[in-house]
Amino acid sequence: MVSELVIDVQPTEISIAVIEDKKLVEFQKEPCNVSFAVGDIYLGKVKKLMPGLNAAFVDVGYKKEAFLHYQDLGANFKRLDAFLKATLSGKKVPYLNKLANLQDIGKEGLISDVLNHGDGILVQIAKEPISTKGPRLTSEISFAGRFLVAMPFGDKISVSTKIKSSEERARLKQLIHSIKPKNFSVIVRTSAEGIRVAELDSELKSLVKRWDDNMQKLLKAKVPALIYEERGRAVALLRDIFNPTFENIRVNDENVANEIRDYIHAISPDKTKIVDIYKGELPIFDNFSLTKQIKTGFGKYVVFKNGAYLVIEHTEAMHVIDVNSGNRARTGSDQEETAYEVNLAAAEEIARQLRLRDMGGIIVIDFIDLHDNDNRQKLYEQMRAFMENDRAKHNILQISKFGLMQITRQRVRPVMDFNTSEVCPTCFGKGEIKASILFIDEVEKKIQDVIKVLKVKKFKLYVHPYIAAYINKGIYSLKWKWKFKYSLGMRIIPSQSLGFLEYKFFDMDKNELDMKDESLSA
Repeated sequence: MVSELVIDVQPTEISIAVIEDKKLVEFQKEPCNVSFAVGDIYLGKVKKLMPGLNAAFVDVGYKKEAFLHYQDLGANFKRLDAFLKATLSGKKVPYLNKLANLQDIGKEGLISDVLNHGDGILVQIAKEPISTKGPRLTSEISFAGRFLVAMPFGDKISVSTKIKSSEERARLKQLIHSIKPKNFSVIVRTSAEGIRVAELDSELKSLVKRWDDNMQKLLKAKVPALIYEERGRAVALLRDIFNPTFENIRVNDENVANEIRDYIHAISPDKTKIVDIYKGELPIFDNFSLTKQIKTGFGKYVVFKNGAYLVIEHTEAMHVIDVNSGNRARTGSDQEETAYEVNLAAAEEIARQLRLRDMGGIIVIDFIDLHDNDNRQKLYEQMRAFMENDRAKHNILQISKFGLMQITRQRVRPVMDFNTSEVCPTCFGKGEIKASILFIDEVEKKIQDVIKVLKVKKFKLYVHPYIAAYINKGIYSLKWKWKFKYSLGMRIIPSQSLGFLEYKFFDMDKNELDMKDESLSA
């Protein structure tokens, strides 16, 4: 399997696509300067205790108060609290190895026994804000690396259960025990299997340094305050998914490309060359045939094989997926065999959709009825195999007698959901059709404004591919007429993401030119 990463960096947002064998399997899109991302650490203030929920609401600066359950405080909360109070009341950050070894809090305790209204508290974002809910918090602070996760205030060593070899598990535990600093717990990740002690020691030192450097911010912080911000989205995603199967990482921004190169050089110097800066004229997602996959992959209806399709519904409580055979039902003579083949193809597509949309919570799948118990068992086993590459924690139940499969999948970020319906491309929902010749006249007028009003001589005009073809048509095309009449520095770029009568102007630094265009919606 060939894995690739394509990153589209725009002034206001960043989009990250993971491709496996040319097929889009993961997609993340968010603002460049996103706040309250998973892994961010905040100095917050307890605003309200909820004994009935055994939880507290904490002010971390978000518009909704964040939620902190008692069980998310962590066994070492007393040590964290003592550290925070000593830091805020003193002039320097105390060393962890000099803190008193306070007793762990019990798993079945009460929130009111350890927290009071108005207390300052150090918390980390465990789940980003979703819908009307604020962030979910934890006080079990952790710093994740490629091979290890460091957690201050503890003293335990844990090894990923996905490492099956008892000899390797023992080796890793012994190595970490020899290099681990006092009052730091360490979780050994699956990717650490077979890694030398020098690499593990180097990463652990960098994680501990990250803790030391960021805790200095507490000395001048005012509640609520951001203490530590997780790495950029591109690097954060790469940290979790990077493996030797990656052949290409393509980025259309030099700064992000350098950031990724620095990270890869630290963990796998021989793979630095796979990072490539894309400098083509077409939008990067258009160039690698991703725009179409994004538009077709996020709709309510997803066609996957020989006319068979999925219907995906998102409710408040769960996701529901219905499998339909479509035209396939007419071509097969053996109904059971046809149903099994459709279900098997559907299972593969569903596993992809769960990753692609980052669907979390409860997922109920209504497969086509199978009467053979062996086929049901094989379908269940195949579903588990298809989801082996899914990094999110998940649990799959056997198919019920009603033909339903239930899956629970870890929800960390809001589900990726796109509205694939569009307004009329000619009237934009107004019910009034504008002649195409008037549209071309309008574009030409805006070109004049760019040159005469904004004083921009070199720019890119992005239009729908059909419009671009019309502008480029012929030997004496509109493009060359405009170039000779207005500016040779003008470029016409087709973009699949635009509507039929949409257009955008960008300067050569990728900044969109504000044309304040209201004519197209008139």
